[in-house]
Amino acid sequence: MESIPPLTVQEYVELSMSGSTGERSFADIITSIRYWVIHSITIPSLFIAGWLFVSTGLAYDVFGSPRPNEYFTESRQGIPLITGRFDPLAQLDEFSRSF
Repeated sequence: MESIPPLTVQEYVELSMSGSTGERSFADIITSIRYWVIHSITIPSLFIAGWLFVSTGLAYDVFGSPRPNEYFTESRQGIPLITGRFDPLAQLDEFSRSF
């Protein structure tokens, strides 16, 4: 009995699909030099752009979130925590007046 050689990744991917759309297979894409030339530039660039977006403070301005030193004001140094079970609206009004 002859032994059948194992399938390559390319053959396995092509066999596992029920039909072909004419597009390149995923295995073919990620094993190409062109893919890695493009992505070796774009992936680090996206990481650096994200780091700059956050480290410069632009993310705080774009999304309107307070900076770490702006969470607490001089008048309000505690965490706005609701403690009353029967009067939460009064406590919320009190917290919102401090903003």
